[in-house]
Parts: sequence; structure tokens; C-alpha cells
Amino acid sequence: MAIEHDYFGLLSSGPDGSIFWSETVELGDQSVTVDLTAPDQDDVSADALDIAAALIAGLENVDATARRGMLSEVDDRTSEVTEYILQQQEAFGDDLPDVLVDVSGDAAVDIIRSLRLMSMTILADEHGGTEPFAVLEYALDDSATDDVLLVNLGSDGSVQSVMSTD
Repeated sequence: MAIEHDYFGLLSSGPDGSIFWSETVELGDQSVTVDLTAPDQDDVSADALDIAAALIAGLENVDATARRGMLSEVDDRTSEVTEYILQQQEAFGDDLPDVLVDVSGDAAVDIIRSLRLMSMTILADEHGGTEPFAVLEYALDDSATDDVLLVNLGSDGSVQSVMSTD
């Protein structure tokens, strides 16, 4: 079986009924891998695909929302965003200004502003549920695949949570 959508085209399901779509999208000067996945195509609605397409088309706004979500957690000393920022400051030490896009003097803001959006995974079967509909992966260093922040979005595009991978 397959699902057809104006944006995604023909989404064929695998032998187990799962669907997967992947593309590289440009966001400013960076390339972002976007994946759409669902374990069972029967759990994917046309509305979910429409929302997924809108998230991809509006990736710049989605990115801005995710960064605001990260910034909102900076004042909480126990948040994973704060822990991530402290880890990055320690890991880069005196070389931190060299990896930052802009140095304003506020390390937390500068690090969040300098994070690269590496990927966005859309879990199409989670439309309207309590689990994340999209997960955005951010890293300060492109090669640090284990040292990332994950921003979980609901199907309404709001930030549900931000977590680190360690």
C-alpha cells in the first residue's frame, strides 16, 4: 500500500507497513536532514502529512521557535539546556569564541544562537498525541554527534521539551 500527498509524493510502505521519507533541506547556509517516519502507515492521517509539510516549508520559523524554547530554560540551573551550555563552555574552554557565530558577552545566548540545526525527524503517527510529533537535533560542533540538544515539538508546533543526549 501507499499514501499519496502533494508535498511528499507517493509514500510507499515497507513490508512491515512502515513509511519513511527523507530529504535534505537548506536553511540559510546549512543543510538539514529531514526525515518523516511512521511504524504503521495506517496511523498516518492526511492532516499529519499536511502539518509535516508545513513544518518543513516553515523550517526557519520552526527553528526560531525551538531556539526560543531553549532560551526559556536558561534561567533554570537544573535544565538540560543549562547543563549543555556549561558542558560546551568546559569542552571548548578558551576556544569557545572561535566556534560562536556571534559573541555578545552572554555565553548562553551566544551558544544557543550558534547551534546548528542538524536534523528534524517527524513522527507522523504522533499527530495530535502527547508524544513529540517532531524532534529537532542541534549541535554546536557538526562532528559531535553524541553531544546534542533535542527539541521536541507537538503537532501544533509548540515546544514540548528540550533534552540532551547524554
